[in-house]
Amino acid sequence: MPIFYECQRCTACCRWPGQVRLTEVEVDRIAEYKSLKVNDFVERYTRLRPDRKGLTLIERGDGACIFLEGGDCGIQAVKPKQCREFPNGWNFPGFEAVCRAVAHEVTDEEYARRTGWEAGRQEGGGRGVPG
Repeated sequence: MPIFYECQRCTACCRWPGQVRLTEVEVDRIAEYKSLKVNDFVERYTRLRPDRKGLTLIERGDGACIFLEGGDCGIQAVKPKQCREFPNGWNFPGFEAVCRAVAHEVTDEEYARRTGWEAGRQEGGGRGVPG
């Protein structure tokens, strides 16, 4: 049976260094949420991905997400899909040691319903680097 991890919003994934890739729709949505023009949002909060194929959120000096505010996400209502998918859609090696997500054995159908993913499919890589 596949394992579904129920997020407890502990923010461990927000503190893990890596890339949070953004789609154009997510850039627009976050900019609007932050009451910024898209250009201003892009200049202030993003950088070009190393592969030069899009944007990623910038990080703080310690690798934490720029939108981590204490113990909460400053853009929770509009956070990128990639963030919403942790730890089921992607995770990092040893995430279980720092993440407080609660593991539940579920049926293949339940896993697919909750995640939109094929049962048992997990993508690796650092924060924000699916597959």
